[in-house]
Amino acid sequence: MRRATLATIAAAAGVSLPTVSKVLNGKDDVGAETRARVRQLLAEYDYVPVGSRRASGHMLVDLVFTALDSPWAVEIIRGVVDTGLHVVVSSTDKPRHHASWAASLVEARRAGALLVTSQLTAADRRVLADSRIPVVVIDPVDLPQPNVPSVGATNWAGGLSATEHLIRLGHRRIGVIGGPAGMLCSRARVDGYRAALDRAGIPFDPELVKNGDFRHEGGFRRAAELLAQPHRPTAVFAGNDEQALGVIEAARVAGLSVPGDLSVVGFDDLPVAVWSSPALTTVRQPLTEMGRHAGRMLADLIAGRPVETERVELATELVVRSSTKEPPC
Repeated sequence: MRRATLATIAAAAGVSLPTVSKVLNGKDDVGAETRARVRQLLAEYDYVPVGSRRASGHMLVDLVFTALDSPWAVEIIRGVVDTGLHVVVSSTDKPRHHASWAASLVEARRAGALLVTSQLTAADRRVLADSRIPVVVIDPVDLPQPNVPSVGATNWAGGLSATEHLIRLGHRRIGVIGGPAGMLCSRARVDGYRAALDRAGIPFDPELVKNGDFRHEGGFRRAAELLAQPHRPTAVFAGNDEQALGVIEAARVAGLSVPGDLSVVGFDDLPVAVWSSPALTTVRQPLTEMGRHAGRMLADLIAGRPVETERVELATELVVRSSTKEPPC
């Protein structure tokens, strides 16, 4: 007998995947004739339910990233693996793949999932709810839906502390390069930057605000735009460490020294930050602990234990190194 998936059953029965999930989980909002047809196919294909797989001890969980080409992802993985969960790592870097993510999760009979910097669509939530598969979101793109636990960091406070550090050094013209404008963490970091300016009585200048892509290239391009201004900034707060390294390279290309001509602050405190030249002042985001905490929450949900709180924000911390100093006279 060939190995069955929920998609196989749905196609054979001529119904949707959520309908098969409802029958599998005993929901009563499916017609009697359809329910009987689906149950017959489940038996014919010898389908093994998710619950049976959990009971047998094969509790694989999916750890799903928007993209995997960053050392940032490695730190999250490190924390999740520390919890002892058996993890399958995957990426939804193309929207059409993400559209079928929840269905694939159900078909693969996963015990649960950790979803990193991505969004649950209405279709995803419906499939997961019908299949009773627990999900925890790490570093959510936007505010998660009710009953979807999440783990993040104090992004606003991190943006505030980064900018206040530059202000204390004497900088008044400070640029900021956020990540994608639609991401909650990016907006929060930029909002923290604006709050620091407001507290110090420094007028906000929209010309000093740029949005990158959380990658080296985005930091390089947006920094080049800032440094080409007639009255260029003396400091830049980059929304993450990768963009900060791009800023440092843009300064080099422009013939400027860091921190002599331009101070730079990042966000994340990736391992590379201490080895950059100069060593990068940055806001430490507890990435490994975020992964560890989310993994423990998911393990509790899989075991049927309630989580203590559905919204967790771990503290960030400013780490001062060599990439910042007083502005040039």
